Amino acid sequence: FAPLDDRPGYKQYDSRRGAGNSNDLRGKILRIRMNEDGSYEIPDGNLFPKGTLKTRPEIYVMGNRNPYRITVDQKNSFLYWGEVGPDANADSIGRRGPRGYDEINQAQKAGNFGWPYFVGDNYAYNTYDYSTGVAGPAFDPKKPVNESRNNTGIRELPPAQPAFIWYPYGESKEFPQVGSGGRTAMAGPVYYSDLFPGKSGLPTYYNGKLFIYEWIRGWIKAVTLDKDGHYDKMEPFMADTRWNSPVDMELGPDGKLYVLEYGTGWFTSNNDAALSRIDFNGGNRAPKVTKISTDKATGALPMRISVMAVATDPEKDELTYTWHIGEQTKVSSDPELIYTIDKAGDYSIYADVSDGKGNTVRTDAVQVYAGNEAPAVDVKIAGNSSFYFPGQKINYQVMVSDKDGETTDLSDLYVSAGYVDGMDKTSTFGHQQVSETVIGKNLVLNLDCKGCHKVDERSVGPAFTEVSMKYKKDANASQYLAGKIINGSRGVWGETAMPGHPALKQEDVRSIVTWITSLSETDKKPSLPAAGSLDPSLGQPVKPNGQLYLTATYSDKGGVDIKPLTGTTTVVLRNNQVSPAGFSKLDKWVVADREGRSFADVPTGGGSMALEGIDLSGIGKVSLTTEWQKQPLAAVVFELRLDGLSGKKIGEFNFNAIAAAADFGKSWHSLVLSTSLSPVTDGRTHTVYLLAKPAAAGSANTLSVTSIGFYP
Repeated sequence: FAPLDDRPGYKQYDSRRGAGNSNDLRGKILRIRMNEDGSYEIPDGNLFPKGTLKTRPEIYVMGNRNPYRITVDQKNSFLYWGEVGPDANADSIGRRGPRGYDEINQAQKAGNFGWPYFVGDNYAYNTYDYSTGVAGPAFDPKKPVNESRNNTGIRELPPAQPAFIWYPYGESKEFPQVGSGGRTAMAGPVYYSDLFPGKSGLPTYYNGKLFIYEWIRGWIKAVTLDKDGHYDKMEPFMADTRWNSPVDMELGPDGKLYVLEYGTGWFTSNNDAALSRIDFNGGNRAPKVTKISTDKATGALPMRISVMAVATDPEKDELTYTWHIGEQTKVSSDPELIYTIDKAGDYSIYADVSDGKGNTVRTDAVQVYAGNEAPAVDVKIAGNSSFYFPGQKINYQVMVSDKDGETTDLSDLYVSAGYVDGMDKTSTFGHQQVSETVIGKNLVLNLDCKGCHKVDERSVGPAFTEVSMKYKKDANASQYLAGKIINGSRGVWGETAMPGHPALKQEDVRSIVTWITSLSETDKKPSLPAAGSLDPSLGQPVKPNGQLYLTATYSDKGGVDIKPLTGTTTVVLRNNQVSPAGFSKLDKWVVADREGRSFADVPTGGGSMALEGIDLSGIGKVSLTTEWQKQPLAAVVFELRLDGLSGKKIGEFNFNAIAAAADFGKSWHSLVLSTSLSPVTDGRTHTVYLLAKPAAAGSANTLSVTSIGFYP
C-alpha cells in the first residue's frame, strides 16, 4: 500500500517527502531546455511557475511512484510513460486503500498524477496512523493535501490526474486485453509514417497509434486514440511472436521499430536476450526457409543422399528449388533432393528457393564428404544416463564401429572428461585439438607428404619434428605453415622445392598443421581408457550446477585419395540436484540469480516449467527445495508430469501455507518437500514438467523454488 509513515526515523517509508513533495525532484518527470554550455532554462508550461514558493520549476509531472520509459508524441508533445505500481494483491477498502496497479500514463499538459495518495483511476488510499494502526479518511483527488512532517513543499497539491491505462495482478475489467500476472508497464513511441518519408517503416494503419509493452507479461499492444488524444481501443501487436521480456522500444531513423529484449532470467546472462528490428514486408513476400538437412554427411561411393529443405511461402505460391551440388545444379519443384555422388570429395549442397514472382531465398549449405564413412562412436553409461550422484562412480564403455563392423584397433581413440560449472564447456575442448591431431596425422599418411618427409628423421625434406621445433615459439606458425602447405615452398630447408596443395580444404590444412606443431609438445594429456570408471567431479569439489562431459573421438585412417574421417560422441551428466537455471519452457515462472544462486519465483496464478531430455531410469524419489523471506500465505500443490502439461502425473508435492511467521532472525527460510516417483522404465528420455497450482486465497508470489533433486 502507500508508504505514508512520517514517524521519526522512518523517512524512507514516507513517499510524501519525495513523489508528493513539490519542492523535491524525486518521483517526478522534469522538463527543461538545455543550453550549449551545459546549463538549462525552464520552459513555460511546467507544473509550477518560476518563482512559486516551495516548488521546483523543473517539474512537469509529479506524483510518480516508479516512472519507466518515457516517450513524447512528436506531433502534439503529449508525454507518455509507464508507472510500476505497488505489490498489494487485494484491496483493503476503508483501512489502507486499493490493491496495486501498474499504469500507462498520458500528460497532455503538466499535472500531478497522484502517488502516494492515489493509484490507477484515482483510487484513493487512506490516511493511516502507524503508531496506533488506526485508519483515517481516504484522500480527496480533487484536493490532495500533504501533511507529512517531512514535506518541504506546498501543503495543498494540484488535483490528481487519473491513469490513462491501469491494471492489477489479476484480470482487468477495464482493460481485459492486458491479461493477468506480474506487472511492469512500459510506454513506447507514437508512430507517424509521414515523419519517415521514403522509409519502409510500419504500415500506415499504425499512424497515430501509441505502442505500449510489458516486461513481465511479454506482450506489445497498439493503442488507438480518438481525435482529442483520449483512449479509444487496444489491440495486440505481433501476437504470435514470443517477446522475451521487452525492456525498451524506439523508432529508428529508418522508421522501423526496434525492441530490446532482456531475456527470461533476472540478473543473469540470457541466451534469449536480443535487439530486434521489426521489418514490415508489404506486397508479395519472399519464401521463408526454416531448415535444410541431409540424411548422411559421409558415405562410401556410390553415395546416395537425401537432402530436405523446409520452406514456406506466405502467399502459398508454388516454390521452385534450384539445387547446387558442388558444381552441379538440378532444378525441381520437390523440396527433397535425391542424388547419387560417384566421385570422392567434399561437396557443399544448398538450394535457391524461388516463388516465381521475383523473390529468391538461399538456404544454408550442408557439407557432405563422399568416399569414406565416418566411424560411429558410442559411449555407454551404466545406470542413469542423465544424472551423476556425488560420491558414486560413473562406469563407462566406448565402442567404435565403421562400415566394416566393430573396430578393435583403438590406437586413434581419444577419450577425455571435463567437470565444469553449468554450460561452460571451455575446459572440455581439449579433445577437439587431439581429434584434429589424429586427423592431420592420417591425412599426411594418405597424401604425397610422406614421400618427402618422415616423422623423426630427415628424408628429401626435414623431419616433421624438426619443423615443429623450429616454429615452436612462433605465434604465427599455424598461419605460416598453412600457407606453405597450400602454396608450396623453396629455400627454407634446402633447394628442393615443396609442391603446393591448393586443392586441400582449409580445415584439412589446419588439421595437418595441428598435428605437425603437436610433435614438439611435452605436456600432452593422455587419453582415458576405452572402458573404466570415474569420480563424477574428477576430484574437484562438487558444484551445484556441475556437469560431467565424457567425450570420445576416433579418426579412421582413410585410404588412397580418401580423406580420414572422425566420429565424436559426448555424454553429459548433470548434478542430480538441478537448479532453476536448468529449466526451460517457462510459463509464468520467473528465474533470477540472487547472490550467485538461482531462484524460480512461484507465479501467483500458477504456471509450469520443464526439464528436457531426462532419463528417469532407476529414479525412485524426487525432492523440491522451497525458500522464502516473507511468509507464504497460500498453499501450493506442485505436480510432476511426463511429456506434457496434461501428461501422466508421476509425482506430487504439497506446500502448506505458513500461518504464522517464525525465526525472523534468518533472512531466508527453506523447506524441502519429497515425493515418491512412479517408475519410468521405457528406457527413453522425457520432458518432465513441474506445475505449480497455488490455492485460490492469498498469494504464492513470496515463494521460490531453488532446486529439484532426483534420487535412486
